[in-house]
Amino acid sequence: MSKEQTEVTENIIQESINRNKVIVKTSVIGIVTNIFLVIFKATIGLLSNSIAVILDAVNNLSDALSSVITIIGTKLANKLPNKKHPLGYGRIEYMSAMLVSAIVLYAGITSVVESIKRIIHPEPSDYSIISLIIIAVAVVVKVLLGKYVKSQGKKVNSGALIASGADAMFDAILSASVLASAIIYFTTKVSLEAYVGVIISLVIIKAGIEMMMDTLNDILGKRADAETTQKIKQLLVEEPEVRGAYDLIIHNYGPNKNLASVHLELPDTMTVEQVDTLTRKLQNKVYHETGVILAGTGVYSYNTKNDEASKIRNRVQEIVMAYNWVLQMHGFYVDLSAKTIRFDIVMSFEIDAKEGLKIISEQLAKVYPEYKLQIVPDVDVSD
Repeated sequence: MSKEQTEVTENIIQESINRNKVIVKTSVIGIVTNIFLVIFKATIGLLSNSIAVILDAVNNLSDALSSVITIIGTKLANKLPNKKHPLGYGRIEYMSAMLVSAIVLYAGITSVVESIKRIIHPEPSDYSIISLIIIAVAVVVKVLLGKYVKSQGKKVNSGALIASGADAMFDAILSASVLASAIIYFTTKVSLEAYVGVIISLVIIKAGIEMMMDTLNDILGKRADAETTQKIKQLLVEEPEVRGAYDLIIHNYGPNKNLASVHLELPDTMTVEQVDTLTRKLQNKVYHETGVILAGTGVYSYNTKNDEASKIRNRVQEIVMAYNWVLQMHGFYVDLSAKTIRFDIVMSFEIDAKEGLKIISEQLAKVYPEYKLQIVPDVDVSD
């Protein structure tokens, strides 16, 4: 292993350790804060016989449990790779985030049931000035906690922390609505808390579903961030030998663990030694600039020795790009002696790949009947 590769490996390990510390520390702060809020709100809710305040306390308890799951998930995700899982356990974090969203969803469903029961069978509440002050303080605490947790989640790219932070901000809004209903009851004796409880429950359910869908997208795999892909391609084509970078695919194996593969279009005059030197340089460059590990680099050669090849390329490109469902043509090479033309095309999802390939092959066969066509359809995976 070269010095540069060793440095990359050490950086990955150190970043993982630092990220783990931030997530655990932030989650512990969330657990302690939510436990205090649970104690205060549950006490107020029971003393004042307020279903809204009790449900608010239950929601904070689910938040504390979510933070515990986040810590466990982070610890498991940081297990070292082994023979069975050579790329590590990073995706466990997505499973823990999914479990957190399920807890939030369950809390919302149980809360709406209890709120509806209280609407059907209302019971009087009894608030005091002190209870109102405590609820108001809880609102402020939740706002501060939500901002802190969310900012730390974005800092270390933790979906679980970001979701917890967003949930805390929701809680602050809901607690404020509880406070408003308590003030209304305290001043007018008009009870709205059961209806507020329903609203709280519906918001919690909505948040749980959204969190679950976001995590499911991470597990299934989604289009790579456009800013990241464009930056990687720009870094690659900065090298004078690279005429183009195509087919960039980023594989995610957990937060902050992205492996990529790409095809580079290089002149047909380069030797294997020169290509090897170039790709190693690019691997280090891409990692240091983006944190993405360029694990695989394929090569397209382009003609540099014959003007006839350039004419054929221009004509083929004109024919292919005339179809609006063709997004890109690349990797073009023509062997004049062997009478072969090969290239890749990127097609949109508006057309079936087999159908598109058939249309283009038939059109080119009419223009170049003496040539054997080797056309590879690519998937539109990056911007």
